[in-house]
Amino acid sequence: MNVRIGLAQIDTTVGDFEGNAQKILEYLERARAESVDLIAFPELTLTGYPPEDLLFRHDFLEAAENVLKKLIPHVRDLVAIIGFAEFDQNHRYNSAAVICDGQLIGVYRKHCLPNYGVFDELRYFRPGERFSIFTDGTLSFGVTICEDLWCSDSPIIAQARAGAQLVINISASPYEIYKPSQREGLLARHSTQERVAIAFCNLVGGQDELVFDGQSLIYDQNGKLIARAKAFEEDLLIADLSLAPASRATPSSAAVMLPQAVGRYPAQRRVPRIEPSPPEAEEIYRALVLATRDYVRKNGFERAIVGLSGGIDSALVACIAGDALGPENVLGVFLPSRFTSQLSRDSAIQIARNLKIQLLEVDIDALYESTLQTLAPVFAEAKPDVTEENIQARLRAVLWMALANKFRALVLTAGNKSELAVGYATLYGDMAGGFSVLKDLTKTRVYQLARWRNTQSEVIPKSIFERAPTAELRPDQTDEADLPAPYRDLDRVIEAYVERNHSPHEIAHALQLPESVVRTIVALIQRSEYKRRQAPIGPKITPRAFGRDWRQPIVNRFEPR
Repeated sequence: MNVRIGLAQIDTTVGDFEGNAQKILEYLERARAESVDLIAFPELTLTGYPPEDLLFRHDFLEAAENVLKKLIPHVRDLVAIIGFAEFDQNHRYNSAAVICDGQLIGVYRKHCLPNYGVFDELRYFRPGERFSIFTDGTLSFGVTICEDLWCSDSPIIAQARAGAQLVINISASPYEIYKPSQREGLLARHSTQERVAIAFCNLVGGQDELVFDGQSLIYDQNGKLIARAKAFEEDLLIADLSLAPASRATPSSAAVMLPQAVGRYPAQRRVPRIEPSPPEAEEIYRALVLATRDYVRKNGFERAIVGLSGGIDSALVACIAGDALGPENVLGVFLPSRFTSQLSRDSAIQIARNLKIQLLEVDIDALYESTLQTLAPVFAEAKPDVTEENIQARLRAVLWMALANKFRALVLTAGNKSELAVGYATLYGDMAGGFSVLKDLTKTRVYQLARWRNTQSEVIPKSIFERAPTAELRPDQTDEADLPAPYRDLDRVIEAYVERNHSPHEIAHALQLPESVVRTIVALIQRSEYKRRQAPIGPKITPRAFGRDWRQPIVNRFEPR
């Protein structure tokens, strides 16, 4: 038998019930025009994902239920699977509504609730217990939700063995490096082992620290990839599936009867569409562009401010901002002091010119001198140190925020994961802002992405790649002279300690570094937690990002052994 399936990977916003519902209606119409038999939407489509503690509000849950009721009559001539937050008998469920011909036919409740990393679903939801099969007598399919794919007792096994020819999984699976290929391997294994076709509909878009990449997938019952949707874009993925008749009878206790679900299928088959998977650097870059665009615009801003220093970090942030918001919506701000080199000025001017963004220059030296004079009586007996360096960084932050207030813009900070890890950043200075675009990128990855961006159009001057990274807060300063190791070693230690939980001894042995150096880096990581807790959020792109992924006590005397 043949079935035409559609996967609507849409970009939702938490709490925007009307906006999310309007997108659902638009995609229903598109699917109907394409003679789709069955269309699926992402996990918690109606509420947006993740709604977090809004789920404790009864008015929030009532609003979700009311919008679902309004949508049901609009589902005609096809079957729709829509994710929503269900409230029943004082329990909350992460659920999927199965709707056909203006009727709510049934509800599937998520069985496997993730409670690790960025997920806290046991805080909010009760697990479902039934693995129903939906059937019209010809097509039999099961419905699952996100983590149900990943857990060892996956409902897919029970559904396939109960007679499902197809399993639809609606997901909000956050992006991180290597995650797309992991998903594909997982779906291929499930479909091959259980001899069942699987359609995976994933969310796309940015929500706070999370970014969702889409890349929805359809596999046939032989483990063959039939279709892949676009990466980091909304998309309606449509594919024709040829399904073998069910070889096992569906137990009546597990079956939910549908009106005729198939039958509008056209005679002419569609050519399957398999969108290419981006290479690593492009994938990460596009994730950051989408995360920045959605965070800025979903929070009601149109413009962004980037403090251009003439260095690689701010250059990359300016590129991402320009690609996310359009160059006309990005204001570059260059704030030189007495320690700023001509090379930095030339680089900032060149990057702004190449990106076609506005550049504003304000010299902070008068402000700096005035501050020093104000503090001179207090500091009379003290020698100059990092205090004077931090004053400059904090003066810059004052001006960024003033410009942000005046021009209704969001400040994008340019600090990277390497700096945040070891505290090589000024609290209320270069850490100030609304969104930390590079928060989960080590310095090594910053260079990787900057080089990739220059392959698209050479906007970052060569001089920026060639110069030694420097904060330029004192004469002849360089980052690597201030840090306990060069970035190439620092970053490898950070990745091993933060992302893989390795001990200093294991890291030193694996990386062939002096254990004293590794312990110094780890001590800096622990000591800097109070700074990170006050830093702006930024998009997660690694398996463990600073933020909701990294939950460390600020007061902490544990010494890793």
